[in-house]
Order: sequence, then C-alpha cells, then structure tokens
Amino acid sequence: MKAGWLLALVVAISTVATPAPQHSSLLRSGSGTVSPEWLALQQSMQKMHAAMMSAEPSNNDDVNFVSLMLPHHQAAVEMAKAQLLYGTDPQIRRLAQEIVADQQSEIELMQLWLKKHKP
Repeated sequence: MKAGWLLALVVAISTVATPAPQHSSLLRSGSGTVSPEWLALQQSMQKMHAAMMSAEPSNNDDVNFVSLMLPHHQAAVEMAKAQLLYGTDPQIRRLAQEIVADQQSEIELMQLWLKKHKP
C-alpha cells in the first residue's frame, strides 16, 4: 500500500512540476534560438525529474520524503545559480541568493539525516 502511495506522489509531483507546453516563440530569444538562461533552467528541471523518478522507494515514509526532496532542493539551487548568472532584477537576484543559502543548508541537513536513517 505504501509503495502505491509513493508512486502516486511521485507521479503527482512530476505532473505538477512539469511546465505546460509553451509557444515556441516564448522559449526563444530574439535571434530565434533558445537562450542560455532558459536552457540552464530546463536542464535543472530535467535532472531533478530524472533523479526523482529513479529514486527507489523504501519502507520508511520519512526516508522516501527526504530521498525525493534532495533532488528537488538541488534543482532549486541550480536554478537560483542560473538566475544569479543571467538575471538582472535586484529583488529576484536577492531571492536567488537566499534560495542558494537556505536550500543548500537544508540539503546538508537532509543528507546527514539520511545517512543515519536509510536502511
């Protein structure tokens, strides 16, 4: 029963997190090619989805949660770093800096917890 619930959760997360298809002109810069900013963000999301979908379920709901949250947080860090590299809005850049600091700290905490609790 728990494995079925976990699978449903993973599918729901991947469905919600997957961006809706966009008109190609919205995805491209003025030159007609995909911008490096967009590619960096998309690569972070693809990497996260692959890691989440390949995670092996355990018999421990807490371990399952942490195992799925780690790639989610890592993607947030990678996306925030892309924002810092390409973004110009001061408020969003500050938000990105806070995301890197906060999420990295949470990643470290989850990794330590997982070492102690993963079977």
